[in-house]
Amino acid sequence: MSKFIISWVMTVLLLLGKFNSSAQNKGAIFLPKAKFITGDNQIWSNASFNDESWKEIETGKVWQNQSYANYHGYAWYRIHVRIPSSLKNNALWKDSLRIFLAHVNDVDDTYLNGVKIGHIGGFPDEQGGYVSKWPAIRDYHLSISHPAIRWDEENIIAIRVYDGGGTGGIFMGKPYIDMVEKMDGISVSMSNQTLKYNSNNSVNATVVIENKFNTTVPGSIEYVITNAAEHKKILEKKLFIRLNPFEKYEIPIQLPSTEGIQFGYSYVSEESSRELKQDIVVPYLLTPSTSKKPRINTPALTGVKPGSPFIYLIPVSGIRPMLYTVKNLPTGLALNQNTGVISGVIKQAGDYTILINATNAAGKAQKQFTIKVGNTLALTPPMGWNSWNCWGLSVSDEKVRSSAKAMIDKGLVNHGWSYINIDDGWEAAERLKDGTITANEKFPDMKKLGDWLHGNGLRFGIYTSPGEKTCGGYLGSLGHELQDATTYASWGVDYLKHDWCSYSDVVKNQDTSIANYIKPYTVMQNALAKQNRDIYYSLCQYGMKNVSAWGPSVNAQSWRTTGDIEDTWESLKRIGFSQADLYKYAKPGGWNDPDMMIVGMVGWGENLHPTRLNPYEQYTHVSLWSLLSAPLLIGCDLSKLDQFTLNLLTNDAVIAINQDSLGKQAQQIIKNESHQVWVKELADGSKAIGIFNMSSNYQDFTIQWTDLGLKNKQLVTDVWRQQSKGIIEDRYTSAIPPHGVKLIRVLNK
Repeated sequence: MSKFIISWVMTVLLLLGKFNSSAQNKGAIFLPKAKFITGDNQIWSNASFNDESWKEIETGKVWQNQSYANYHGYAWYRIHVRIPSSLKNNALWKDSLRIFLAHVNDVDDTYLNGVKIGHIGGFPDEQGGYVSKWPAIRDYHLSISHPAIRWDEENIIAIRVYDGGGTGGIFMGKPYIDMVEKMDGISVSMSNQTLKYNSNNSVNATVVIENKFNTTVPGSIEYVITNAAEHKKILEKKLFIRLNPFEKYEIPIQLPSTEGIQFGYSYVSEESSRELKQDIVVPYLLTPSTSKKPRINTPALTGVKPGSPFIYLIPVSGIRPMLYTVKNLPTGLALNQNTGVISGVIKQAGDYTILINATNAAGKAQKQFTIKVGNTLALTPPMGWNSWNCWGLSVSDEKVRSSAKAMIDKGLVNHGWSYINIDDGWEAAERLKDGTITANEKFPDMKKLGDWLHGNGLRFGIYTSPGEKTCGGYLGSLGHELQDATTYASWGVDYLKHDWCSYSDVVKNQDTSIANYIKPYTVMQNALAKQNRDIYYSLCQYGMKNVSAWGPSVNAQSWRTTGDIEDTWESLKRIGFSQADLYKYAKPGGWNDPDMMIVGMVGWGENLHPTRLNPYEQYTHVSLWSLLSAPLLIGCDLSKLDQFTLNLLTNDAVIAINQDSLGKQAQQIIKNESHQVWVKELADGSKAIGIFNMSSNYQDFTIQWTDLGLKNKQLVTDVWRQQSKGIIEDRYTSAIPPHGVKLIRVLNK
């Protein structure tokens, strides 16, 4: 990097705020369009190059959505922009110019008038080879005296990009130029990690105001604590704060631990009057504390094929140590009484109902559990963890083991979470001479990792693509399907995510009929069928050609129905509530998959941050995925699991709705601008009902039982709080927070 580039490159992140953009300052110049060409030529970085013949393209939007649907590889953007001297003259802190380019998929060299001002990731021709850095924010700062800046003249920002697979280009944000101000170094946060919940229904929180720049910033913060549910103010206070370079200022606060508590703040710079303002919904716990007594949290059944290895960790909550016993265990299976892991092989098809007993110092529990030995797997949706939404391509053996250990240590396994799935980024750069795929240096021994996971009662998942390359540019399985499936089986893999990605290059010049979209998944299906173990088959092809209708024909256990989810309300709303027409396809052994969960600390390997969903939206997320009978795959860093997120993911009554043996998906019965009502039939004859507030305000909703096809008397349970509400006649009324949910279970009376 040039010595004129300021060494600090940062974007201010506010708790629950956007991580993929930064606040623009006064006079910001947006960069919505660019000249564009595919290919690679260093001469294109020069300011004098004539790009009149290049096509125009939008920035902030991948090129695959702009007439370059199947292109991967090198490409260049050239942005023409006049930078007026008034931008620096009118700035309060006349220090640095910022060029913000949002995200670049996957690697970039960025030039200003022919001078390189930024480089993130690794190009294939560099030492060390291709390294994708698409989650990284491109936010380049230059001293106002930098000789590359042409004040009051046209400037050329040239961006060399390499896309290794999937989508490519400048995306997920609006590029702009502005002047950096002191307030860009100020952040205000209330981390979930530091919240302490007390027995008196209060929570201790710490608000941290941090100055990340090497300059003094005087200002003030005014904050208001309100109970939005009751429409009343609890506390209001104003403080004057002078933040020295790199200083943190902490404000300890005690808040009620109940739904509807919001912390609103306004931080104002004394010098510029610029304001940072936000309302933070304080996380609140709904799931009751776990009893010390044993509670067996299995679904009613599970499936395995005759002769396949069987491994099942009995999920039991309660204090440890725990002693497990099982009656009527079929021939071929054995129980570890101390760990609760059942393992072995059942050769004969049939239904085997066993009686599980769990005993600890506080008591004992008993539950029937059926092992169905036949041709159907995944009789209930899978529950586990996937590496992508937190680690992206930086996933490693160490990070996988850390997540698995956290799943055990934090008690998630006691509530049914069992899969540990490695997503993209594990593959070596080349196959062995005989074509065998191997892992890269981040995974020294996949079989040992699989054995370690199985030894802890967990299941092992892995990722590939039917194309030559994965989304991250690693080796896919095209032409090696049987060989790869055999390798996966030898490692002990229990789950395979098969991601479309570069297979679009195969079909681009061929027949684009449904048959051609089904073909690659049939090839891998046949390869998996030849293995001596059950491997859950997850299709990841984003809902193309109505995959829900044909997914079962390739013996898939689940199929993605949408594009990738992001941790925003807009993304959750678009994806989650678009599943209404797919209810008829969900059944035991085959599940619609609206993508992974977006709670906890996420970030795709860069910019790990708390989910941008507020607590109301997170309760909606988990409730909706449970009603949809969707696969439940946590996407956060489990080692940083805070108390609120753990409470969110360990509600056995909510999980039971997802894991119900009837295998129905909820139907959308009521839909309007203010609210939606979804109803799911359950195996015991009851129904789960989700009432979702789609508005931005607290509202009271009244639901007539008859409008849902129910009788006038219903025995009602508040699912999240696990509280019986008794028999309610005619209608149900509840106050629901904005973007929030009321999840109830009802039984005709």
